[in-house]
Amino acid sequence: MPYGIIYGIAINLLAFALCGLDKAKAKKHAWRIPERTLLAICALGGAPLFWVGMQAFHHKTRHRRFSVGVPIMAALWIGLAAIWIATR
Repeated sequence: MPYGIIYGIAINLLAFALCGLDKAKAKKHAWRIPERTLLAICALGGAPLFWVGMQAFHHKTRHRRFSVGVPIMAALWIGLAAIWIATR
């Protein structure tokens, strides 16, 4: 399996898990994952499943940075993946 596919799967699973973890911590008023960290994970390729996590956990959906930025990053990453697959 190509490393790009392994990386894509891993970063997206991490992003989804962090979204759920941060929501759980928010409910308990516990230590939170910094927004900068969450956005960095999205920028590194985890945006598609983070976006899914936002909808599944109802998390960060009112924050403009996330409600606008994450779908844009997700579209870019999905587009890049499609181009990468098409040119192989």
